[in-house]
Amino acid sequence: MAPQNELSDSRYRILVDAITDYAIYMLDAAGLVASWNPGAQRFKGYQDHEILGEHFSRFYTASDIEADLPSRALATARAEGRFESEGWRVRKDGSQFWAHVVIDPVIDPQTRQVLGYAKITRDLTERREQERALRESEQSFRLLVQGVTDYAIFMLDEKGFVTNWNAGAERIKGYRPDEIIGRHFSVFYTPEDHDRREWERALAKARANDGFQTEGWRVRKNGERFWASVAIDPIYNDSGSIMGFAKITRDMTERKRAEIALDTAREALYQSQKMEAVGQLTGGIAHDFNNLLNAVVGSLELLRKRLTDDRQMSLINNAMEGASRGISLTQRMLAFARKQELQATPISVFDLMGAMSDLLRRSLGPSVNLDFSLPADLDNILVDRNQLELAILNLTVNARDAMPEGGRITISAKNIDAEMSGPAELKPGRYVQIIVVDEGVGMAPDVLAKAVEPFFTTKGIGKGTGLGLPMILGTAQQLGGRLELKSELGKGTTAILWLPAAEPAIPSTVTAEETITVEEPGSSLRILAVDDDALILMNTVALLEDLGHTVVEANSGSEALEKLESEESFDLLITDHAMPKMTGGQLIAEVTSRWPDIPIILASGYAEIPETVLAGVERLAKPFWQADLHKAICNATRLKPGPGIYAVSSGDNASGP
Repeated sequence: MAPQNELSDSRYRILVDAITDYAIYMLDAAGLVASWNPGAQRFKGYQDHEILGEHFSRFYTASDIEADLPSRALATARAEGRFESEGWRVRKDGSQFWAHVVIDPVIDPQTRQVLGYAKITRDLTERREQERALRESEQSFRLLVQGVTDYAIFMLDEKGFVTNWNAGAERIKGYRPDEIIGRHFSVFYTPEDHDRREWERALAKARANDGFQTEGWRVRKNGERFWASVAIDPIYNDSGSIMGFAKITRDMTERKRAEIALDTAREALYQSQKMEAVGQLTGGIAHDFNNLLNAVVGSLELLRKRLTDDRQMSLINNAMEGASRGISLTQRMLAFARKQELQATPISVFDLMGAMSDLLRRSLGPSVNLDFSLPADLDNILVDRNQLELAILNLTVNARDAMPEGGRITISAKNIDAEMSGPAELKPGRYVQIIVVDEGVGMAPDVLAKAVEPFFTTKGIGKGTGLGLPMILGTAQQLGGRLELKSELGKGTTAILWLPAAEPAIPSTVTAEETITVEEPGSSLRILAVDDDALILMNTVALLEDLGHTVVEANSGSEALEKLESEESFDLLITDHAMPKMTGGQLIAEVTSRWPDIPIILASGYAEIPETVLAGVERLAKPFWQADLHKAICNATRLKPGPGIYAVSSGDNASGP
């Protein structure tokens, strides 16, 4: 058996000597090195003859020797049958390495005495360095994530429950880690998105597409909403299964608000440009239509004077009624385009409403209750009374039409300072709000957005022109105010008319005894009539001649100057404004300079005429009735109108025969 045992021992030594990744050697009972393999020589640095017989404690650091670690290691191996640990050890050259050590006692089977120890040591310095680097990297990453405050960075488990929480998440969402870790991330969704289970779709898309990104409204702890940019990425374990999700959220509320503000500004600019273009078109059409109506109403008036047949007279009256409606329509169009002539005077809202109350109640009918809430201390407003009455009538009729089953309309008013709460486009100052509230069906947001656009109506074919609200808006803006509309479906509509307050009136120093009157002379006037439109000029001449005046015609400003230079003197000049080459304003300036004693009437449908042109000039708005023309002549020549000249016409802007 001896040769066989010797062969086995020889093979064992060959095996041990072939191992170079482990130090495998024997210690005797006292801890002296009894054998030494190439692995021990490789990473401890000692040759056989340098270490055999030496105590193994020389492999330990000074602090471990001072702590008696070598002796305690052998004692543990004897008592427990094994000692295993990791720690720093020392090479021959004094350098240290991290070692994994196993010491097993060698027991005599007969006596059970410890004969020595088998010691295996492995150099784990490289692995320890990798682990240290990994720990430092992980720590740095944790510090990085925790240090980020502009982004919410946190983890979810595979079901969506929060497992960690960074400082950015706390800042953006408002939860402390102890308040949110363990809760489901669906708490960040708005109620409507939560009910639609958007959070569930987000996780499903992240699983299916290896990630998910979106933007939307989210909710902070305090209930406040913010616009969030969200990214969700799945996290896989070593087996390739999803173990959770990484979630990054950024608060983009300021950017979203800026985008909304930009979109709003763009829409406002688009609407402004569109309304300006429509206003220019509408104003031009209304002006031309006014000229045509001027010829129609003048001719009808003259024709009516010459007819005696009742049937023919009824037809003429019917035509004049149609012309009056046309005048009303053009006035609305010009009001929308802010090109009508307004006679702004201080008006008491309290007195105006008192005077209109009966008219409004009759117009609204028995199914509508009309209430007024008007404080007595209201400021006077600077408006055109006729246009304001028409605007209030339009608003109340619109309110009535919005209540097909009847209801209540409330008209109230109050003083207000634009500096405190007025719209941005209003100039700072004192205003009066006239507020009309109904209990009607209300308007959807898309309808409300178009309500003041010209020709837009919800009343059905033949029941509305779509110019009522645009006219009110145009009039208010021309006076320096504005119109606001507020409405919701099923909750009625509120119309708020902002109008500038009038300055306190300065008491007049003119007494009744000082009032000047001028008697009307018996002779007719010699009048120069100027208009580039032959149709209008012929009508004006006919009306003037019917009044008993002598008229000379001119088709342009230059021709009028030639007439003034070559003809006998004129008692009066009547001129249009919008003429080619030389406008009525330019003609007036020339005439005023060269013939300052000639009274002048400017007949025009436009309101945008420079004040310098209007100074000392009588204004006559087109279209005009013969009574308006006669009144303008009297005013321009300071004549007292004769009795029986005036009667109220059915037109909106003038007195008629």
